[in-house]
Amino acid sequence: MFADGFSMGFGLFGIIYFVVGIVVYAALVRQISGRESGRMAPITTFGLVEATIAVALIILFVLNVFAGLQGQPVELNTRILLQNLLFTVAVVLFIVLVLFIRGVDITSLGGFGRISFLRVLSTAIVLLLAAGPLISLAESVTEALLGGRSTRQSIVELFSSSSNIDQRILIIFFAVAIAPAAEEFLFRFFIYGVLRRYFGWVAGAVLNALLFAAVHTHLPSFGPLFVLGLCLTIAYESSGSILVSMTMHALFNAASLTLLAFPEIIPQ
Repeated sequence: MFADGFSMGFGLFGIIYFVVGIVVYAALVRQISGRESGRMAPITTFGLVEATIAVALIILFVLNVFAGLQGQPVELNTRILLQNLLFTVAVVLFIVLVLFIRGVDITSLGGFGRISFLRVLSTAIVLLLAAGPLISLAESVTEALLGGRSTRQSIVELFSSSSNIDQRILIIFFAVAIAPAAEEFLFRFFIYGVLRRYFGWVAGAVLNALLFAAVHTHLPSFGPLFVLGLCLTIAYESSGSILVSMTMHALFNAASLTLLAFPEIIPQ
């Protein structure tokens, strides 16, 4: 999908682009690891209450994944999309309420005021571009493992097949505004925050990316989404602001929908 726009090809530019992406994220990982090794004491942010909620969410997500693998695929429609939207918002609001009652400073912890808007946007664009060839490679490897067979996610199919402008606007709003903010809050800010607290940032990032890829219940997208999840976590960890990963996620989805909106111009 979006990774097609980052196709590496076999030319010199593709090789350079891929190497640059590797270097950028390797440098960020080294920076984070160096910062962690120099820390005198572990960060104590989320406690037992947050860990319990995170475990419950993880179990819920895993059960949903297994249900999706064992049952018949459910055709996505506007009603189901709205239900998912309301459920996601309700979960986010519940976590926010719990953190507020427990006196957790979400603004400070999530780095919402840590860096300026222009820096958030520029950082997100640079890191998303650097992640492009890595996501593309993961997509190519996944397609090769599946024998070249690939399908599109249900929301992509819904957007591509929809001739209703209202439905398309709803999908765009959900994919570009709601989903990135909600998913980054749940996966990067909250679940990763808990995993990081108890398992360290490396294990937390890997486990979080695996869960993030799995909950989409779409095997052809598992590899690319796993890499995307890792890149989003590294972006959040290195910048200290969840707004960076939220913006990256929103730009990723926006670019994906843009590619889908012009099938007569851009190869699908």
